[in-house]
Amino acid sequence: MGELETEEQKTRTEVATYLRGLADQLDEDGPVTLELGNQRVTLDPTEPITFKLEGESDWTEGDTEAKQSIEFELVWWREAQTADEGQLDIEGTMS
Repeated sequence: MGELETEEQKTRTEVATYLRGLADQLDEDGPVTLELGNQRVTLDPTEPITFKLEGESDWTEGDTEAKQSIEFELVWWREAQTADEGQLDIEGTMS
């Protein structure tokens, strides 16, 4: 098992540009490279892909701010005979 999870503050425009680039990679029917900060991982999605979308708002009585979020998740299954075949190859350093 492997996971790339990182976060970085960006403008709305920067996020939209990143998502457009990801969409273009998905359209090309080949490997997809995810980069954020100093980490990178390349995945090769297979069809079918399950697309999960979640919108959430978290506010507590007395708070002056509410946390809101949008989460996207793409899920697919790959053939793997060994644990190594199922691992992600994450490049970069952990922050």
